[in-house]
Amino acid sequence: MKTGFWLSVSAAALISAGMTSGAAHAQNAPTTDPTAAATGSDDRSQEIVVTAERRSTSLQRSGVAASVLTGEDLVRKSINTVEQLQFATPSLTVNTSGQANSFNIRGIGKTEITSSVGVGVVTYRDGVATFPGYFQTEPYYDLASVEVLRGPQGTFAGGNATGGAVFITETNPTTDRVKGYALAQYGNYNDAKVQGAINLPISDTLALRFAGNYERRDTFFKVTGPWTGNPGDLDSISGRASLLWQPDTHVRLLIKGDYNKVNYGGFPNTPAYFGTAAAPTLNTSDPFIVTSNAPLSGQDEFGRISANLSYTFDSGLTLRSISGYQKGTTQEELDADGTSTASNTFQDFANEKIFSQELNIVSPDSGRFTWLVGGYYQHDKYDFPVGNGYVAINATGVLRSLRIEGTNPHTALAAFGQVGYKLTDALQLTVGGRWSRTTSRNDVTYPIQLNFGGATNVPVTLTQHDFNANKNVDGKVALNWTVDANNFLYAFVATGTKAGGLNGANLFGATPRGFVPEKVTDYELGYKGTLFDGHLRTQIGGYYNHYKNFQVTIVDPMTPNYTSIFNVPNATKLYGFEASAQGSFDRFQFDFSTSISHSEVGQFFARDPRLATTGVCDAASGPATAAGCINLGGRRQSYSPQFTVSAGAQYAIPVRDGITLTPRVDFAHISGVWGTLFQQRQLGDYLGERNILNAQLTLAMRGDWSIAGYGTNLTDQHYIGSLNGIRRLAAAPRQYGIRVTKTF
Repeated sequence: MKTGFWLSVSAAALISAGMTSGAAHAQNAPTTDPTAAATGSDDRSQEIVVTAERRSTSLQRSGVAASVLTGEDLVRKSINTVEQLQFATPSLTVNTSGQANSFNIRGIGKTEITSSVGVGVVTYRDGVATFPGYFQTEPYYDLASVEVLRGPQGTFAGGNATGGAVFITETNPTTDRVKGYALAQYGNYNDAKVQGAINLPISDTLALRFAGNYERRDTFFKVTGPWTGNPGDLDSISGRASLLWQPDTHVRLLIKGDYNKVNYGGFPNTPAYFGTAAAPTLNTSDPFIVTSNAPLSGQDEFGRISANLSYTFDSGLTLRSISGYQKGTTQEELDADGTSTASNTFQDFANEKIFSQELNIVSPDSGRFTWLVGGYYQHDKYDFPVGNGYVAINATGVLRSLRIEGTNPHTALAAFGQVGYKLTDALQLTVGGRWSRTTSRNDVTYPIQLNFGGATNVPVTLTQHDFNANKNVDGKVALNWTVDANNFLYAFVATGTKAGGLNGANLFGATPRGFVPEKVTDYELGYKGTLFDGHLRTQIGGYYNHYKNFQVTIVDPMTPNYTSIFNVPNATKLYGFEASAQGSFDRFQFDFSTSISHSEVGQFFARDPRLATTGVCDAASGPATAAGCINLGGRRQSYSPQFTVSAGAQYAIPVRDGITLTPRVDFAHISGVWGTLFQQRQLGDYLGERNILNAQLTLAMRGDWSIAGYGTNLTDQHYIGSLNGIRRLAAAPRQYGIRVTKTF
């Protein structure tokens, strides 16, 4: 029942505490251009360039499993937020739980909504690693590209990643001319949006760009019960300022500042089941019909400043510095049981500040031998102010309320490098390595009010000052074979690590336990082919992952009334197949992607925290004969779909000179997933399949105006977007409307 920044997943727990300008883009394609997005006038036969590895290479000749979406692709596919990426990318799921999300690639990432557990998929904005799992609702606007890399990343850029990385490149200023766009949109649920950007060249060496986005939308929910209102209303404002200074061919400075204030009106939810966990009745009701007796609210306010400074010598050697500072404040109130029959409320308030610094030295691209070395430092601090953040659990229960006050800082320090050597003109060997040290500290107090069924409240205060540090070494060895200009093969083995951390103080006096880092070893083979003079691109790959020390939240064997984060003592195995294709044939364009995956969690024993827990259940040895001690070995990884497929197509129909009508259809299927490893259908653990149909009809007029009718989730599938404790959170229903865009 933990959401937001609380350091535990269970409401009964006492709180556990705890790369690079980079994205691929299609030759500076203009973002949100209605002509390009609607008519397909951007030429897909041009190379898609990958810069995520700090040097420009063709995506079709890079030994990475990646999906690339240009700014035009985002418009075509109605991708406005991070959650919608899963409907255009194989092996990816995003499950939003209030103001945090579980972002997973191939079943690896973040499945526990807690600040104690790090992320396995790192998101970058213009080279700066963003907040880990929180403040992810920043809208997508005025973007040049989004690139999703699958598999461990870390030998060429900032943070360490076990599941993958997302590189987002915002549109940069240019010194050529004044240009930009303006957009206005209106849809059902009174969804009104205005958006725009303007590029201002100040001189031949200096340029500015300003962009902004505002959206206001009514709630998707019908809330009844003792407490009503308009929870779920959206009021979001975002702004961005960018400066580019390039005084000569050697020096380049890019500074960006982003600000976001997103008011959600709260997150209505419904219980996954009724009754007790021992005798449950599965909730099959419409997730948009909610009863509540607790106040609901939610707001994120956050900003980011980044500076990317580089110096390139005449030889081609480049020195680069990427600095970032981010600050965010979150607050949330919710009904912890999603009903009007009990007084179960949850509130949190927390601040997060992140400073990061990366340094690179990148060799010239020419020659048989290329290399990159870099260093990275990040300081990430959670601050829980005095008097803020509490849980009140049913006044007649044992636990009435608890707070957390103090700080929970994390640090990451790393040195990394990657070298490549051409054994022949067609065959390249690449070797990379990474050394890292991560720390986690809890300097917090927990003021608690206990109630044992009477009128007297017993105050208890726990204090925790714990520290945890881990060192890790990761690496990558790859072999790339350029068969010819149209065929490319690659194979590699790579490792990635997700940091360890600390569990919180325990009411029964047990010493808080740390948990060690997760480690993934990834074996991959892939093929990339280019056909029909570059108009059709294909990518095919297979992977096998050996996943050690998987971090899970289970009932603490020493004190079974509390949950703690543990490592699975035996290895987890994940393997699968992925394929994608993109075609551009004059006025007809299409794309396709699919994935098939299998996962098996390593053997370990645990108790379901929703059920009564007594006695000892050791994670490594059980025994299975103990009441409720379950062997979870062999079960599918949480949030790991066995099958995904997405496909989209559009055709530009000439109406008259300068006027084009373009219909487009996109479909995505994500098979059902388990929200927990306990896999209890009667407790709502199974999240059904998602079948999402989107469509647009765009009229582009003389190159600078467009009018588009759009629809997302056209079949109006009402499905559970995520499971957080016993709470069901619904994903967006059908939305439709009209959008007008003017470019200049």
